[in-house]
Amino acid sequence: MRIRGDRLTAMAREQGASVEDLARAVERTGLSGARATTAVNNWMRGSDHPRCKSSDIKRLSEALGVEPRTIARFTSEVNTHRGSTQKARLVVDLIRGKSFKDADELLQFSPKRAATNVRKCLRAAYDEALQADADDERLVVAESRVDEGPQIKRFRPKDRGRAHPIIKQTSHITVGLEERA
Repeated sequence: MRIRGDRLTAMAREQGASVEDLARAVERTGLSGARATTAVNNWMRGSDHPRCKSSDIKRLSEALGVEPRTIARFTSEVNTHRGSTQKARLVVDLIRGKSFKDADELLQFSPKRAATNVRKCLRAAYDEALQADADDERLVVAESRVDEGPQIKRFRPKDRGRAHPIIKQTSHITVGLEERA
């Protein structure tokens, strides 16, 4: 679960809550006083540093008087998928902006090899959304991206004692769901 800075800022303005009020709500071990204020400012402008925990999102939502699902994005990652980023991006681009049910159907019947890991990632984000009591009819794929992972390096023996390098690509898949009005 990640915080949505634009929604947090809008809700704080609506409720008339200041940054200091929100900082007092999220105070915990390792995040108190000026560090809490800085963290809330970072979260409001869209930066996720320090990492916003699910307990912080719950405390912020209680301070604002809203449900946690209104200021959260439900994300999941699959790291080191054995496939190139270019091929995985073709699959991820298919589902961006679609509802959860449409995206799940597209991935279920897609012949692409990366579709299985993208679907696992989508289902994990969906399960996280259901734990936060999100309405599954209103869930939309808001974030879907593929980043480069580490390369696996191998060598193939060739004639006259030579060796040719074989580089196997991996990628990191991220899918995020949001509840839309």
